[in-house]
Order: sequence, then C-alpha cells, then structure tokens
Amino acid sequence: MHSLIHAIALEPSKCVGCTKCLKVCPTEAMRVKFGKAKILKERCINCGQCILVCPHNALYGITDDLSDIYKFQYKIALVNPVLYGQFHRNISPSQILSSILTLGFNECFETTIGAEYVTTFTKAYMKDKTLVISSSCPTIVRLIQIQFPDLLENLLPMDSEIEISAQLAREKAMQAAGFRAEEIGIFYISPCSARIHSFKKPVGIITSNIDATFAIKSVFLEISKTINVDGKVNVDYYPSGKGIGFARAGGQSQALEITDYLSVDGIQNVISVLEEVEYGKVNDVLFLECHACTNGCSGGCLTIENSFVASNRIKRIASENFSNQPSKTITNTGKFLFAEPLSTAQVINLSNDLSEALNKMQQIEKVLLTPKY
Repeated sequence: MHSLIHAIALEPSKCVGCTKCLKVCPTEAMRVKFGKAKILKERCINCGQCILVCPHNALYGITDDLSDIYKFQYKIALVNPVLYGQFHRNISPSQILSSILTLGFNECFETTIGAEYVTTFTKAYMKDKTLVISSSCPTIVRLIQIQFPDLLENLLPMDSEIEISAQLAREKAMQAAGFRAEEIGIFYISPCSARIHSFKKPVGIITSNIDATFAIKSVFLEISKTINVDGKVNVDYYPSGKGIGFARAGGQSQALEITDYLSVDGIQNVISVLEEVEYGKVNDVLFLECHACTNGCSGGCLTIENSFVASNRIKRIASENFSNQPSKTITNTGKFLFAEPLSTAQVINLSNDLSEALNKMQQIEKVLLTPKY
C-alpha cells in the first residue's frame, strides 16, 4: 500500500468559508468547519474543481520549485502539449520548447511520444473487448476506484502517456548521454493537481518516473520572459498529430481512428455517463474517453488560458500533423502495462458493524464541533 500524499492545499488566511468548493466537489470531500474549508483526503480525487471555483485563491495545487532541477546532473523537462495551447497561435511549439531550455533544462521530451504507445496498445487491446475505458486521467481512475468499482475491469490496464514518456526519456538519456538513472531528473510541467497526486501515489505501478512537477501557469510566466518570437529556434517539436490531440477532450479517441467511441468531459458529466454504463445502458460504444476537466487536460486547474481557446489551438496543431506516422516502429508496449492490479479505494471504514460505525461517527462529529480554544 502507498501512503496517501495530497496534491491540493488550503491557505486558511484566505478562506472565508463561502462554501463554493463544497458545492462543486463531486465526492463530498469538502467540509466547512468554523468558517474554514477542510479537505477529507480519503474522499478527494484531486479533480481541482475547488481550485477553479475559489474566488479568493485559498486552494492551490502543491508543486515543486524550479530550483529543484539543479539537484540532478541531467535535467529533462517533460512537456505536455497542453502548454502549446496557452500561447498565441503565432508562437510555435518549437519556440516554446527552445524557451524552456533557457530555464536550465538539458532536454525537452514531449508526452506525445508516450501517447503513440498508448494508441498502439489500445487498438490491439480493444479487439476482444466490449468496452474499454481510458485510464489516462488519474482523477477518473480514482473516481472509478471509489464510486464505480464494478467498472475497474473495463479500465485500460496501461500506464498513462505521461509515465510512459518519462520512462522513455530516462532510458534515452541513459543510452545517449551515459548518465545513471539517479543522475537524471524528470520534471513534468503539469496542467492539473491530479497528475501531481498520481506521481506521489501511483496506481497500477510501483513507483513513478517523475521526480518533480511544476504548474503550467508558473512555467508559462517564466517562458513568457525569455521566449524569442522572431529569432531562430533550437528545438524541433515532435509532430505527432495523434499524440498532440491527447491534450484535449476527444483527442485520444480520434487517434484510434474508430467511430464507436464516446468522449465525455467535465466531472459531473463523467459521473452521469459512468452511472449509465454501470446500469448497462451504454451498449454501442467500444471506447470511453473520460476527462474530469472541461475540454480535457486543456481545462486543468493549473493552466492559465481559457480551456475552449486552448483546446481550439491544440486541435489546430494536431490537425496540421494528424497524418504523420510515428518516427519509429512502436514495439514492446507490454512493458508499460500495470504491474499491480487496480483495487477498490477504501474511503473510511470505521467498523464492519453498523451500530458501532454510527457510534464512532457521532464521536468524530463531537470532536470536530468542539472549539479548539
């Protein structure tokens, strides 16, 4: 069992107890006690909805400091194409990647490469399945563990494109540059808090390949200071339209080039559809792509651009490169399958005896309602 390490924090001095976070939480993980919000970590799925609606910025994602990259000899920035959608369309992915290198990284590695592995495996895996649910969004995986355990067998049993890319990046640096694994730092530029939590508490794998994370919104500000909009770029981006499309809702399904799929974004919409699936009312879909955030990863709580604008920019870049094939033949996708079986997530089990559980709950409420002064 892995310890639960949270990815969302509260600044009490900014919280006024307005209850907006409580109203949008899909798993009832928020409470307001004595005028301050409180997160029940066992129930939290790190969807970030509370961060998005808080008018006082009292809730925030826990990320690392950019200076942490200097703890490693070789520093790799793991870039999600969501970042490309944060900039004006006149700024190319290559310009963005070149600017990232000026922050102290030795190399940029794009998650579009890992997305190609996910697509290749999924196409083969679906052949003898009735319904496959994407496991790319860590919030959805945890939601299913908590509220829809009967659907665990439908989840794609494979690492996310993020973890796959991180492993590929480390292997590449070890082979090409001759560094040892522990000398290489993999730093993910994250659009959401759920990804951060998934690295601290991996599901389906033993340990994560990610060493630290930075919010897209913080890296965006640093890039904006150094980006050269007119000069020569030093880095070419990986032109995989299918992989780039993973950054928006529907992109993963489109990459599979099938018609019998359903793409759902927005956590409440996802819950509604999963209920339909659990009741056996969805019978004409082979692949179900679910995103907790509106417009997929482009709408993550750690991004800076309007999700609809960002998603449209991603769609344009992906369309321009959609017909491109992988730079090399993708083989051995099996090494990225889950090493551990997915299991139901226990929220709080006070007792198997109902009367004893109710008694303990009353005691907990009594303690919580007792003023701490």
